[in-house]
Formats: sequence, C-alpha cells, structure tokens
Amino acid sequence: KLDAAPWDPAKLLRRSAKHLLWLALSLLTALTFVGYFTPIRPLALELFTWQLDGATLFWVLFFTSATYLNAGWLREKVCVYMCPYARFQGVMFDKDTLLVAYDAARGEKRGPRRKDADHRAEGLGDCIDCTMCVQVCPTGIDIRDGLQVECIGCAACIDACDSIMDKLGYARGLIRYGSEHEMQGGRRHLLRPRLLGYAAALLLMIGAFASALQARSLVSLDVAKDRGMFRENAAGQIENVYRLKLINKTQQPQRYHLGLVAGQPFRLNGPSDLSLAAGEILEVPVSVVLEREPLGRSPAPVSFEVINLRDGSERLEADSTFIAPSGR
Repeated sequence: KLDAAPWDPAKLLRRSAKHLLWLALSLLTALTFVGYFTPIRPLALELFTWQLDGATLFWVLFFTSATYLNAGWLREKVCVYMCPYARFQGVMFDKDTLLVAYDAARGEKRGPRRKDADHRAEGLGDCIDCTMCVQVCPTGIDIRDGLQVECIGCAACIDACDSIMDKLGYARGLIRYGSEHEMQGGRRHLLRPRLLGYAAALLLMIGAFASALQARSLVSLDVAKDRGMFRENAAGQIENVYRLKLINKTQQPQRYHLGLVAGQPFRLNGPSDLSLAAGEILEVPVSVVLEREPLGRSPAPVSFEVINLRDGSERLEADSTFIAPSGR
C-alpha cells in the first residue's frame, strides 16, 4: 500500500526512517563482524572519533554497505538467487526428507465455500484458495505448486494455513512437515543410506572441530618488524626493533616468559617476564642485538618464543627477520 501511495511528507518520513534504521543496523552488524578480527572496544572508539586506519575503515564500510544492500533492498532476492541453501537442499533431499509440503490429496479441488456448507458434497477439498500461504511467504512462492528452490523452510505458510483451518473447523495439517512418500499415502523411511552417510560425515566434522579446539594454543604471539632497516647501538652492535603483540586467550590471569629461541646469534633487549589479565592484549616494543658477527647473510631468520610460567607446557614460537649491513 505504501509503495502504491503518492509521495507526500508522511511517506517520505516513513521511508527515510526505515532506511536510517537499516543503515544503523548494518553498521552494528559490520562492527560486530570486524570485531572478531580486531579488538571491538578500540574499534568503536576509533570509528566515532574518526581515527580508524584505512584498511579497517574499508572493511567496516564494505560490510555496512553489503548488509544494507542485501537487507534493505534485495531482501528475498538474496534467498532466491544468492543463498546456497536451496542448491544444497536440491542435492541432499530424497523422497523421505521431511519438508514443508501441501497435501494435494486432501486440499484439491480448491475453492470458496460457506462455513456451514458440506464442501465434500460440492466436490471441494479443504483448501479454500484464500492464498494466505502465498501472502505470508517471504519469497512469494505458492507452496501448493510443490517444493521449489525458493522455499527457505520458514513454515510461515503452515501457521497461516492452520489458522484458517481452525476458523473453518477443519483438521490442521493441510500444509505441514511431511515427506514426498507420506504425501502420496506411503510411509517415511527413517534409516536409509543417505541419512546414515550424512550422520557419519557430521560426526566426523564435530570430532575434527573438537580436536582443533583441544589442540589450539591459548596464547598468541605476533611479531611486527619496525619500518627502520637497522641501527647501531652505543656498543657498536647492530640491532633491529620489533613490536610484539601477546594475547592471553584464557579466562584466568597468566604469567609468560618472553625470549628468543636458543642457539641464535642474537640477544633480546626488553621485558622478559610479563603478566596478562584474562583476555588481555599486550603490545611490547623490544630490540634484538646481533652478538656474534659476521651474520653470514641478510636478512636472517630470527625466532621469538613465549612460555607459560605456570607449568611450562604452553610454548609458542613466532618468526621474523633480522637485517644487518653487508659484512657484519
């Protein structure tokens, strides 16, 4: 009705308010998604103070635009043409798959009737052709035409049809969850090779996911080399500067030892024992000094390590490069 109405201040206000709300929701969605990859509290603060770096700003704007375009304009077209769910169900379904279906044997022939009329005597089925199932469908399909790739399985048509059946005093379930075999009067088979194969594949994926969670490191160490090539300290030694980012992924405070992997011709200058609160992210500037010359080749690999001091079992390495002048 609003689409067909002429443009006036009331329509303009309602349309503007709707799209402003969509933009706000899209921005919130983008911040939440980008917040998985960068700390979300500094992210929000930097966004509203216009201090975001270019790369982060690009991704925030990208996901905001994508969400606004998909939800504010494309809407059901995303489900029909972009979402892979319909294509997956076409591959995975068989005649025993439980899906939203219309019982044609009970519903046909369609047509209007009085509530107190004997519709069977008139040669009519239970469907009164009110089209409520079509009106409530988010993708606009008619479920009475059979299963279609546009169906997203939301079951809105089931609720709408059941409400009409209640008003007419008919049994519910003209549109219901059922299999193709059931709709044809047969029985639905539960244990079948395809279903057992899917169950086995799902169990394997769950096992792999649980194993990955169990094996994941609870500490993270990232190394970023300073943009400067190298420098010579007061003792005449060559040193490089690095910025280390240490993340405690546990829910308890932890103490870590930061150092270099043994056997390298380098010495670490900087804090070695660090305490981090639960979930804390700490950035540590350090320098690495070349102690044994000549280095041999430049750039040369340098490896940092962090060890959990609680039991020493948690150990993680991170690699970078060390640059020295030729001949040193």
